[in-house]
Amino acid sequence: MPPPSLVRWLALAVAAALTLTACARAGDAAPPSPGSGSSSPAGGAGLTPAPLVDPDEIISGGPPPDGIPPIDEPQFLPPDDADFLEPQEPVLAVEVNGDARAYPLQIMIWHEIVNDRIGGVPITVTYCPLCNTGIAFERPRIDGELLDFGTSGKLYNSNLVMYDRQTETYWTQATGLAVLGPLTGHQLTFVPARILSFEDWAAAHPDGLVLSRDTGHSRPYGENPYVGYDSSGDPFLFSGERDTRLGQTDRVLGLVIGEDAVAFPYAELRDRSVGGWAVVEDEVGGLPVVVIWKAGTTSALDEADIAASRDVGAVAAFDPRVGDRRLTFEARPEGVVDRQTGSTWSITGVAVAGPLRGERLEPLIGIDSFWFDWAAFHPETRIYGAP
Repeated sequence: MPPPSLVRWLALAVAAALTLTACARAGDAAPPSPGSGSSSPAGGAGLTPAPLVDPDEIISGGPPPDGIPPIDEPQFLPPDDADFLEPQEPVLAVEVNGDARAYPLQIMIWHEIVNDRIGGVPITVTYCPLCNTGIAFERPRIDGELLDFGTSGKLYNSNLVMYDRQTETYWTQATGLAVLGPLTGHQLTFVPARILSFEDWAAAHPDGLVLSRDTGHSRPYGENPYVGYDSSGDPFLFSGERDTRLGQTDRVLGLVIGEDAVAFPYAELRDRSVGGWAVVEDEVGGLPVVVIWKAGTTSALDEADIAASRDVGAVAAFDPRVGDRRLTFEARPEGVVDRQTGSTWSITGVAVAGPLRGERLEPLIGIDSFWFDWAAFHPETRIYGAP
C-alpha cells in the first residue's frame, strides 16, 4: 500500500484536476495580448498597457473560464436559518455600511467569487483555497461601466487570477491589481474581510445575512476537495521562490501599511494564548495595531468534512484607538481586556462588557494567507515574533 502521504497527495491531485475548486480557470477566453492594440468595452480604444508580470508565469490551473462558477445572484438567509453550518465552521465576514454578511467557506471553496452588493456598494467577495486568502473588494466603474468578476482558470504564484467580464483584464486576487489586459495598472479598493467561526460571527451579527446554498449549482457543500492540503507543506502549482522562514502552508495574517509589510503567524499567536485567546500589539507603517487570535474556528482545508477539521482559530487586526484614547490589551481566560478601562473585547473588535461596552475598534485590511503566498507577493515582509 502506498504511504499515507502519497495517498493523500494522489487524492489531492485528482481533486485538483477534476474540480480545482481553487483559484483557477483555463485560458479559453484570455484577455487581449499585451500591446495588441485591442480596444475594450470599458476602457476605450488604444494600445493595451504592458503587463505588470511575466505572462508566462500566469499558468493554467485546470478548469476553463468560469469552470469554477462565480455566484452572480447570491441568496441569503438569517443566521438562525443557516442550519447547514456548524458553530465552528469558517465563514468570510464582510460588513459595509452596517450590512453584515457571512460567506461560508464550505460554499466559497466551490465558487471562489461572489459578485454582490453590500450596504448599497457593489462588492466582489473572493476566496482562493490554494492560498487560503479570503479578500473583498469594491467593484469599480470604468468609463461608466460597473465591473463584475469571474474565475479565469489561471494562477499566478498559485493564487487566483480573476478577470473582469467587461474588458477581460486579469487581476491577481492577493493584491487586487490588474496585471494583464486593457485595465493593467488599476488597483481595486480593499474592503475589510475576516475568516471567523460562524458562531462568533452570528453572535456579533444576529441580524446579519448568511450566503445560502441556493447557488443555482449542485455541489457537495460542506466537503473539502483538498484533504490535508493545509498541512502538506507543499503548495499546488507554485514554482516561485520559497521563503523558508516559516512553513509553506503555515497560516499568517498579513498587514501592509505604507511600505511596511508584516506577517502575524497563527502559531505564534496560539503559543501566546490564555484560555483560547491571544493578543499582540505592534506598529506597522508607523501606526499602532492590535491583533487578536481566538480559538474555535476550523480549517476549510484539512479533513474531508470541514466541520470536523482541526481548530486553527481566527485572527483579526484593528486600530487600537477609540476616540482620542489609545488602548492597550492583554489576554485573560475570559477574553481580551483593555488595560485602561477593563472592558472585554470580542474577536470582531467590539467591547462586549465593561465601561466601553458597545464601542468598536476600526478593522484593518488584514489578509489571511498561507505563508508561501504572502511571502511571494510581499518578499520584503517581516514576521512578527521573529528574531
